[in-house]
Amino acid sequence: MTQQIWSDRGHFVNGSWTGAGATSHVENPATRQTIATITSGTIADVDRAVSAAKAALPGWMELTPQQRGSFLARIAQLVDERQGALADAMTREIGMPLKLTRMIQVGLPLITFRSTADLASTFPFEREIGNSRILLEAVGVVAAVTPWNYPLHQIAAKVAPALLAGCTVVVKPADLAPINALLLAEIVEAAGLPPGVFNVVTGKGAVIGQHLATHPDVDMLSFTGSTHTGAALARDAAAQIKRVSLELGGKSAAVLLEGCDFEKAVKATVGACFMNSGQTCSALTRLIVPASRVEEAAEIAVNAASAFVLGDPLDPATRMGPVISEKQRDGIRTMINQASADGATLACGGSDAPPNLDAGYYVKPTVFTAVDPNSRLAQDEVFGPVLAVLSASNDDDAIAIANNSRYGLAGSVWGASREHAIAAAKRIRTGQIEINGGRFNPLAPFGGFKQSGYGRELGEFGVEEFVEAKALQL
Repeated sequence: MTQQIWSDRGHFVNGSWTGAGATSHVENPATRQTIATITSGTIADVDRAVSAAKAALPGWMELTPQQRGSFLARIAQLVDERQGALADAMTREIGMPLKLTRMIQVGLPLITFRSTADLASTFPFEREIGNSRILLEAVGVVAAVTPWNYPLHQIAAKVAPALLAGCTVVVKPADLAPINALLLAEIVEAAGLPPGVFNVVTGKGAVIGQHLATHPDVDMLSFTGSTHTGAALARDAAAQIKRVSLELGGKSAAVLLEGCDFEKAVKATVGACFMNSGQTCSALTRLIVPASRVEEAAEIAVNAASAFVLGDPLDPATRMGPVISEKQRDGIRTMINQASADGATLACGGSDAPPNLDAGYYVKPTVFTAVDPNSRLAQDEVFGPVLAVLSASNDDDAIAIANNSRYGLAGSVWGASREHAIAAAKRIRTGQIEINGGRFNPLAPFGGFKQSGYGRELGEFGVEEFVEAKALQL
């Protein structure tokens, strides 16, 4: 029996629910069953949301940072209280195993709202430089266009700093995973934010996202998604000299240098590659190892991959759920077949369907060796559980292979010492690098080099994206 987890209420605009008229279905990728019907927004819906955000902007800007921060703290409190319900809904919506959903898909947004609220008393909205008083003021109305892979986290990473900066926002969530955004709208409503400060319009990106990018009353576009779509939206926004922040694709490398803790490094890379069924923009999808240890790396990687039990994401025994959609699954399988055709050696997994999982969109954890650094598998973002093992003749070669990418979002370096790893990391052109397994820091800047985009999210760096500097000469 199909379980509906959201009853359509329309869009959340100007503090109320409006425009209900469900026209699109949200599917559980593990079962292919419809779990919600969602209103597909129109240009008129976008115009109403932007108008509400514009009208609310002066009053929201007049509040002190501490007052705005108190609203964020209240949102965090409500997210905390509703963690169980949010995690259950998002597991059904995107397919990540429930335990991980609660920890990551709900836990990270909770940290973001809390930590951004804390910045209200420390972020330098005003400072003196010589005879000038520098004011950091809200950029204005922000359009936040977000993806489906870490949907609530990406909304929080945009909305929390934008609100603290004094901006008002219109959120356009991914049409494959909009329920979390609507649940957040209910939380915002309960938190008592002034009408128009936070708005959500659901529907197709080709309609809503493009209109937001060109809307004359939108002052900034913050987008997370594919490089192709990000480039198109940036072109649209450029005609109005609109501020744009882009967090796009990645093909991140894990570089293993001689003398590192080899087994630990390979296992950690496999885990980072396969997280969220490989649907992570910063996933470590290239494992670069000394040429003399390729066979050893492959054996460790295959053993690690075998520990990823595929299945129902609500089952506690499941470590990997489905990918988000049929289109996504088929694209990943095509890439796997192409890698074999290009000469890479399939060490485990493959494009055939996993047994006894016909209902959902599942892909086997897959490892390739003998991968050409210039092949499609080494250059293109697969966005699925596929690891490419590449060999390097020395440290310089490993770094050159890591930099041989049009992307530069994340990465990791493992060395015999922290200093050895840091020295190599400084030569890699990417926005964030783990050193010997250093854990993710939700206060550190997140964003990319090259075609991975521009701008930074999280912590005080995230707030800086949403302010303009004004100098008062005294």
